[in-house]
Amino acid sequence: MNGYFLKTTHAAPIAIYRIAMGLMLFISILRFWTKGWISELYIKPLHFFSFYGFEFVKPLGNYTYVLFFVCAMAALMVAFGLFYRAAIVVLFFSFTYIELMDRSTYLNHYYFMSLVLFILMFLPANRYFSIDAKRKPSLLSDQIPQWNIDVLKFMMVILYFYAGLAKINSDWLLSALPLKIWLPSRNDLPIIGALLSYPATAFLFSWFGCLYDLTIAFFLWNKKTRLLAYATVVVFHGLTAVLFPIGMFPYVMIVAALIFFSADFHLRLVDFLNRLFKCSPEFIRPNIRFTYKPLVQKIMLAGFGLFFLLQLLFPFRYMLYPGELFWTEQGYRFSWRVMLMEKAGYAQFTIKDATGKFAIANNNEFLTVLQEKMMSTQPDMILQYAHILRDYYAKKGFKSPQVYVDSYVALNGRSGKVFINPHVDLAKENDSFSPKKWILPMNDEIKGF
Repeated sequence: MNGYFLKTTHAAPIAIYRIAMGLMLFISILRFWTKGWISELYIKPLHFFSFYGFEFVKPLGNYTYVLFFVCAMAALMVAFGLFYRAAIVVLFFSFTYIELMDRSTYLNHYYFMSLVLFILMFLPANRYFSIDAKRKPSLLSDQIPQWNIDVLKFMMVILYFYAGLAKINSDWLLSALPLKIWLPSRNDLPIIGALLSYPATAFLFSWFGCLYDLTIAFFLWNKKTRLLAYATVVVFHGLTAVLFPIGMFPYVMIVAALIFFSADFHLRLVDFLNRLFKCSPEFIRPNIRFTYKPLVQKIMLAGFGLFFLLQLLFPFRYMLYPGELFWTEQGYRFSWRVMLMEKAGYAQFTIKDATGKFAIANNNEFLTVLQEKMMSTQPDMILQYAHILRDYYAKKGFKSPQVYVDSYVALNGRSGKVFINPHVDLAKENDSFSPKKWILPMNDEIKGF
């Protein structure tokens, strides 16, 4: 093991990774800006759903544009390797802050990007083919520890493999759900559209998707299977980009998977890019080795060990909660469960007090369409919304308002069932990591992980 941590490799893969991820984030933020999503998602809504423990993270009104601008500039600086140490720290915190502002916009790939940015804060990704190395030659190194590259690969192994494990369940494999619901809605697509209405297509996609997620990272890591595996990555994620509205995620994964390729491959990419920048041969191939001081390396390895132990265990926290995971969603987020369920819900809130005052909340007056859709099927968001209503009606003259909800949820094509105990006063319930006893059981079991 000690021999492994002394191994070095060329720095070209991490330099290309830095450039690719920085540019992908810049394009993502530009996309948000030009489509008007900053205003629509983070300025116009009257209320926001905080993540438990991060209630202090709030949108900044019109200054939210400044936050996005800072994030975009930091992404560009990371890509070019300009003042990298400061830029990657700013990028990690600004991007993560944006993702924490409203729980209704949570996506797995945003979580993945935050983790990757966290890892990059500690890696020497600016020591090769960067402006930093150009303006400060003492930084220039083209040989770095092998484990610097492998931690980025391992993060992708976790993402893919855990996404595959999550697909080993009876709904996905034995009923082809929710793909059997989603695919026919895209039967207007040219060429493949007619095939999407057949149940057999949903089964084929379900089984292939599961096997793909379980094995693709290992095939990418193996030199003999890498090229074919990467072609599969491009086709698989290209197809998901066509079929589903999942934003930049497919493209992020296509460029992130390049990290599995050899240093020689990345050197060829560097040579190609250098036709534009025309850096000297001494700058491109300096043959200088970067090493950590022994104490720093020990601290780094201990820190990454704890980080990855947390990443391996955290997705399994759902086992500590009773009930069906897809129904209660306790432990669902941050566990690489990607597009596994079709969940639709309805939630009507009643507010009353001891003096006889009574009101039925019009959700449209408080929430956007997206927020109401997400809230109506997720218990912690239902609770947070109940507290928003409690505080609002307290200001309207209700004394110690009581908040009850009539909610129905349908999961993966099942009939709708009552979701939350309608006799529980949600105004008095508090969010925590404890099981939410006011979630009624689904009375059905989805077997598997």
